[in-house]
Amino acid sequence: MSLLGTELGRLRIVSLLEGISYTLLLFVAVPLKYLAHEPAMVRVLGRVHGGLFVLFLLALFRVAVGVPWGARKVTVAFLAAVVPLGAFWLERRLRHEGAGRTGAS
Repeated sequence: MSLLGTELGRLRIVSLLEGISYTLLLFVAVPLKYLAHEPAMVRVLGRVHGGLFVLFLLALFRVAVGVPWGARKVTVAFLAAVVPLGAFWLERRLRHEGAGRTGAS
């Protein structure tokens, strides 16, 4: 089954993309800005990350309503998105949850 075929799969994809952009922003762009005095990467990655974060919030909302998730799961997913490297932990949890839902949409 394709990841794009389910709300949970789409959340996993967006979560990973958002996590990659956040990691690059924090560990590549910010050091370049402050250590090499090159702020351009922060401007670019900041916009990309911001857009992906908005997509993450929309995907999280769709899962919260469509699956449905309780307030605790939604809060944990949101907090994972704002903690550095938390998106990778979240994706792993979502993968295991998706594996337990055979045939679910």
